[in-house]
Amino acid sequence: MSEKIFSNGEVVNIRVSNELVTILKSHYVKNMKRYSYTVDKYPSTFFFEEELKKHEL
Repeated sequence: MSEKIFSNGEVVNIRVSNELVTILKSHYVKNMKRYSYTVDKYPSTFFFEEELKKHEL
């Protein structure tokens, strides 16, 4: 299992739209060997780490 990049409650940007969101929860997808994240503005979908980026102030 790899180390996750983002933590629950962290504010990040969605790479495509540069929209600011907060991570609600993360889940390790074993067969894909990476984490998926659920965010506050889109709770019915998930994002992988490469679709998100750290928010820089």
